[in-house]
Amino acid sequence: MTDLRPFIAGLPKAELHVHHVGSASPRIVAELAARHPDSLVPTDPEALADYFTFTDFAHFIDVYLSVVDLVRTPEDVRLLTYEVARDMARQNIRYAELTITPYSSTRRGIDEKAFMEAIEDARTAAESDLGVILRWCFDIPGEAGLEAAEETARLAVDLRPEGLVSFGLGGPEVGVPRPQFKPYFDRAIAAGLHSVPHAGETTGPQTIWDALTELRAERVGHGTSAPRDPALLAHLAEHRIALEVCPTSNIATRAVADIDRHPIREMVAAGVLVTVNSDDPPMFGTDLNTEYEVAARLLELDERGVAALARNAVEASFLDPAGKSRIAAEIDAYTDRWLAS
Repeated sequence: MTDLRPFIAGLPKAELHVHHVGSASPRIVAELAARHPDSLVPTDPEALADYFTFTDFAHFIDVYLSVVDLVRTPEDVRLLTYEVARDMARQNIRYAELTITPYSSTRRGIDEKAFMEAIEDARTAAESDLGVILRWCFDIPGEAGLEAAEETARLAVDLRPEGLVSFGLGGPEVGVPRPQFKPYFDRAIAAGLHSVPHAGETTGPQTIWDALTELRAERVGHGTSAPRDPALLAHLAEHRIALEVCPTSNIATRAVADIDRHPIREMVAAGVLVTVNSDDPPMFGTDLNTEYEVAARLLELDERGVAALARNAVEASFLDPAGKSRIAAEIDAYTDRWLAS
């Protein structure tokens, strides 16, 4: 097969499933750990590679939360957010919907208004300095229960920052049923936010159905188990409900046993709108370019096929129509130039 890495590196892209704290590079994690020496997180970037080796999904959550604990001040929030955008710019990511868990920060004592100001200051600077458009998804940490859901909904609706476009639900799925969060999603949707819960990553198709019927999901985070239910796949395809697929993440958290058995092929074959994403890239030793390379191999794509994947993300995004048209045109123009040369 053609080496697609150079093409992918320059391809304009959008990313829809990537976590705020989970995007902290080893350099930034080490800097934050040095600021807060009471943490157990290593300050040596090389040691972080071992620290970010997970035995299962529960272990991943434990490690993730230890990194969350490093973000303790508005200055930490602003630094992290801007540096994430800088890493995105290096990959030619033009637009990203960054999943943020404000409850994790406000419960650790960061003033809620200062938190909003920090992410918004970073967002506007990232767009002007780096050409990266950021939008936010505020998500409920499912493991923290309904108290966290209430707080997240309040922050999203009452203190809604300008960049906020959607409302989500993350964390473990086992033992955290989706229907209990319906009132909070109803409140967010009534306020004009889009519904984008995680579902079907480490549980079966019923979790995805619950996200669709109870939480009115417009996109589904992961949806890894969807191919186990042909009727579900057909429903997703018919209604153009996108799946936010994160191949390397699914292997790292043991949600999928082997990359060559990843269900992305079945999703695409069924006509589902599939987007490719990196989830928590430094923690999984990946980035969005690498995820496109993995998807291209699994799906046996050429340059135009990869470009079509990039357009999927633009289509499924919550960017305004003019912004979508602009990035889609960039993708097409880049692809045409590449093939012509």
